[in-house]
Amino acid sequence: MTTVTSPLAGRAVGLSAVPDPVFAGSMVGPGTAIDPIREAGAVVAPVDGLVVSMHPHAFVIMDDEGHGILTHLGIDTVQLNGEGFEVLVNKGDTVKRGQPVIRWDPVAVEAAGKSPVCPVVALEATVEQLDSVAEGGFVASGGDLFTWN
Repeated sequence: MTTVTSPLAGRAVGLSAVPDPVFAGSMVGPGTAIDPIREAGAVVAPVDGLVVSMHPHAFVIMDDEGHGILTHLGIDTVQLNGEGFEVLVNKGDTVKRGQPVIRWDPVAVEAAGKSPVCPVVALEATVEQLDSVAEGGFVASGGDLFTWN
């Protein structure tokens, strides 16, 4: 079992609240989303594992059980070409849960006309494999988002 923790502080809103049909329809995978607090800061690793994909706006960490967790910082933020994001680790690095991996500013993302809502998705999982999915209320950075069985 993998416990996935929040990569940032904010309000859990669930994937259905993400303003993007691909995420909202769980086409990327099941999970939840965080509407982040509006202050610049670090986004942290939601699990211990290997960074298998790293972009300024999104990253995937694979844990020891082969579970890939996608954290996507905002919606359509790829169009910002990395502006407002600072990558702190590289693809191929091993990270620990809670370790800062990217610095970003959700206020700047919003100012650029993008949604700062952050999907956190279990790649190649089914809805039935996830338990205790946070879909409401405030979640601290490092707080539990869901378990993957």
